[in-house]
This record gives sequence, C-alpha cells and structure tokens, in this order.
Amino acid sequence: MPVWRRLAWWRPPYVLRSVVVNFTDDVPAIGGVLWASRGPFLTLKQATLDPAGRKVPIDGDVVIERDKVSFVVVVH
Repeated sequence: MPVWRRLAWWRPPYVLRSVVVNFTDDVPAIGGVLWASRGPFLTLKQATLDPAGRKVPIDGDVVIERDKVSFVVVVH
C-alpha cells in the first residue's frame, strides 16, 4: 500500500472521543464528542455545558475557536 494512502486515513488521536474542553477565560467547561479538528476550530457533538458540576445538554453542534481553549481532556 502506498504511503500516501495510509496517511489519508490518519486522524488526531483525540478526534471521535469523549472530551472536556476547558477555556482560558471564566467560561464553564464543555464536554462532548470531539467530531472534527479543522484549522482554528474544534467541533463537538452531543455537547453538555458543565456549570458548577451540573451537566446541561446543548442542542446542536458546538464550534469552538482554538485560541479560547486552555486544554482538552480525553475522558474515554
């Protein structure tokens, strides 16, 4: 198999996994499935907002700018 074909299937190891995204400012953490990591944006599906330990579901997909992210924790 050519090398380019093997690389075409490569994806970052944290994509399609459950993650918690923590922000640089005082925004509560957001958890969900990291669906895509393209350019300066992260896309989460099945996202939940986590203010004070309560998980509040968010409708639709969430798009986050990487500049506002402090760190990402892979949950599972």
